[in-house]
Amino acid sequence: QVQLVESGGGLVQAGESLRLSCAASGIIFSMNAMGWYRQAPGKQRELVATITSVGSTNYADSVKGRFTISRDNAKNTVYLQMNSLKPEDTAVYYCNAEITSSRFAAYKNYWGQGTQVTVPS
Repeated sequence: QVQLVESGGGLVQAGESLRLSCAASGIIFSMNAMGWYRQAPGKQRELVATITSVGSTNYADSVKGRFTISRDNAKNTVYLQMNSLKPEDTAVYYCNAEITSSRFAAYKNYWGQGTQVTVPS
């Protein structure tokens, strides 16, 4: 069974920084795209950033220039460095990864349990 566990959330003031981590564990043969999504109260879950297995990245317009996604394939971990945080960044942040446990199996989509980021106005 594969699990994704996020860490690094918390409460920070506007303008400050946080670094989220998401570690995958279990039987992992290969990891494809990984990403971060967020869901604010009363809103739909939205994409924040994604990174492919070779390091190509994609960002939501609202976080471009402030957030940086990266990954450490040796550690099966994806990171989200969040700088210049704003109150509108307040949300539960979820990690997502496409993982296969065997060269013969298809990739499956996994989600973490979420970590809260709060930036008071």
